[in-house]
Amino acid sequence: MKKNPYSLVFGKNPNQLISRPVQSNLILDTFFDDEPSQQVFMITGLRGAGKTVFMTDISKTIEKQPDWIVVNLSPENNLLESLASKLSSENSLAKLFKSAKINLSFFGFGLEVSGVAPITDIETAITKMLESIKKQGKRVLVTIDEVVSTDTMRKFASAFQIFVRQDLPIFLLMTGLYENISELQNEKTLTFLYRATKIDLKPLNIKNIASNYKKTLGVSEELSLKMAKLTKGYPFAFQVLGYFMWNSEGKLNDILDEYSQYLEEYVYEKIWSELSNKDREIAYGIAMTKTGKISEIRAFLKLNTNEFNPYRKRLIKRGIINGDVRGYVTFTLPLFEEFVKESYEG
Repeated sequence: MKKNPYSLVFGKNPNQLISRPVQSNLILDTFFDDEPSQQVFMITGLRGAGKTVFMTDISKTIEKQPDWIVVNLSPENNLLESLASKLSSENSLAKLFKSAKINLSFFGFGLEVSGVAPITDIETAITKMLESIKKQGKRVLVTIDEVVSTDTMRKFASAFQIFVRQDLPIFLLMTGLYENISELQNEKTLTFLYRATKIDLKPLNIKNIASNYKKTLGVSEELSLKMAKLTKGYPFAFQVLGYFMWNSEGKLNDILDEYSQYLEEYVYEKIWSELSNKDREIAYGIAMTKTGKISEIRAFLKLNTNEFNPYRKRLIKRGIINGDVRGYVTFTLPLFEEFVKESYEG
């Protein structure tokens, strides 16, 4: 029996992947430029929007380049020490640092240079390491998944800002939820992050999803399009529906309940728990108004424009609703209306 080509695991690169060439090329072209205009990109979007997969795909492309070093860091660790440790653990780099007389023994990395006093400041150590890397014509890409505004993250971002100012060859890719990225940007000492390009991962192209389902599952063009519309372009839904459809031998109606339940339990309940009571009330008003017309939603909730607009904007920024059509809003997530109606406790 053939292995299911779709994945239910968050963050894992699936076998079936719909690329985002415009966004990918923007990052790659910028980083590969001789004089890059930007050394930081922040990737944001809903849970399940494909942030980790997107970043991983780009980092793997960069890793193949002979003049690049990719370092993946966990936001749970001391980021500066982790960066220095990972750089010094590379055999070729360790030799380079040793020949440059960079003594890192103070930090316990095992890189000791006799006759040279150990460096005791981590930022100074990384600066000297990056200067050595620059002389070799190489660049360093750091990736951090699901950032939050912790003390260690703020210290890393502050140091990174200095490295960039010193014209050192270090680049950064971060993923995070809208609210976490915004909180980090709002730090008074990290104003450079305001200038960093933020890539908001929008829904995937419906035609591309349909084409994938038709080719991979062997279903008809009509059924593949119906399935694609059921995902609303939401990357996690694309994987979940494809996964269950693979196991159902093409019987869509047999898996709809399972599809809905999986989205609710693994994504929607978490999203719902992170909304304020007022956010939930607004979402309920949207779910209960079939047309999506803002004037009708406000009338249902008995709210004026000034009361309604801040929450509308916040739900749009979080990626939960779409407000592209003037005077209307719709949910971006598939089957979310039903979930909201069942979950709201007014």
